[in-house]
Amino acid sequence: MTPLTTPDRHELVELANTRMPFGRYEGRLLVELPEPYLAWYAQRGFPPGKIGAQLQLMYEIKANGLENLIRPLVK
Repeated sequence: MTPLTTPDRHELVELANTRMPFGRYEGRLLVELPEPYLAWYAQRGFPPGKIGAQLQLMYEIKANGLENLIRPLVK
């Protein structure tokens, strides 16, 4: 998934169930990360790779008030 593509259902389910692999919120679901934490990454740059793309997408989801669309996908 790249930031310029529209995620499909599989990618959204994966996003909803991905846990933060490092840092202050290690082990928490990405959907549980506070928006200010994601905004910090948005200002300083997201990490490279898939986790960076997922964090960026989650930031966009939260910043646009769409978090409630992701929460039902958590298993």
